[in-house]
Parts: sequence; structure tokens; C-alpha cells
Amino acid sequence: MIVIIDYGAGNLRSVANAIMKLGYQPKVTSRPRDLLNARAVILPGVGAAAETMKNLKMLGMVAPICQFIGEGRPFFGVCIGLQILFAGTEEGGWHECLGVIPGQVRKLPAGLKIPHMGWNQVKQVGS
Repeated sequence: MIVIIDYGAGNLRSVANAIMKLGYQPKVTSRPRDLLNARAVILPGVGAAAETMKNLKMLGMVAPICQFIGEGRPFFGVCIGLQILFAGTEEGGWHECLGVIPGQVRKLPAGLKIPHMGWNQVKQVGS
């Protein structure tokens, strides 16, 4: 079963339609036990990190998400679903996130268009 996490925001319908087009029947849910029984999990994007984390905590999803990923099971974060995997984010002030990936999401430097959408090149600095 492929689970799409419903945290009260996000592009659920678009993600579910994409999974169905691939021939799978996804389950859109906000129940932690469904996540732990999943073969793969998708956390869709749309929204702000602080609100997403608040909703995931309220739903009791933080520990199951971390457990699922910690077990090496397939997890796909889309947009905000990827951003909150980091330890924290500067989006809208400092907010702690899931801490699955070390590091933090930093605000784009002054002079760049915010919000920014699109594809860019990324250059890693340091290790």
C-alpha cells in the first residue's frame, strides 16, 4: 500500500492522481497506523513548514514518519514534505523540523525573488 499523508494541506489530489496513473491505488490518510503499515509513503507539498509541523504533531505523525524513514523504507517528500525532513528551517523565522536530514533550510539571500519557484542549479559548499 502506498500512503499519502494528509496533514490538512498539500496537493493530495495531484499526488494521488499521479500514483493512480502509475497503476497503484494509494491511500490518503492522516492516521499514523496506516503509515506504519505502508509499503511506501509520500508527504506532499504546499504550505509552510511551521504549519506543516504543527499539523503533523497534532496528528501524531512525527514519530511514525521518523520510524518509517529510519527503517530505510521508501519515503518521498514533495516540496514542504522534503523541507521538513531537515533539522530546521528559517522559513518565517526559525522552526524545528523532523531532523531526519542534518542541516537547515536557509532563507534565500536578499535581492532574489521570494517566494521562488522553479528549477535551478545547486552547488554544495563544504561537506
